Amino acid sequence: MARAGGISNAVNVGIAVQADWENREFISHISLNVRRLFDFLVQFEATTKSKLASLNEKLDTLERKLELIEVQVGTASANPSLFARDV
Repeated sequence: MARAGGISNAVNVGIAVQADWENREFISHISLNVRRLFDFLVQFEATTKSKLASLNEKLDTLERKLELIEVQVGTASANPSLFARDV
C-alpha cells in the first residue's frame, strides 16, 4: 500500500512541477510583452518629441513671417504713397 501512495505522491509532484513550468513560461511571456510595450513607448516618446520640436520651429518661423507681413500691411495702409508705382 505504501507503494501506491508513493506513486500518487510522485504524480502529484510531477503535476506540480509541470504547473510551475507553465506558470513560469506564462510570466516570461508577460514580462517580454511588458518590455516590448515599454520599449515602444520610449521610442514613441522620443519620436513624438522630435516631431513636435520640428513643428514648433516651423510654427515659430511662420509666426515671425506673419508678424512681418502684418507690419508691412500696416505700413502700406498708413502710407500708401510709399508703395505707389510709377507707371
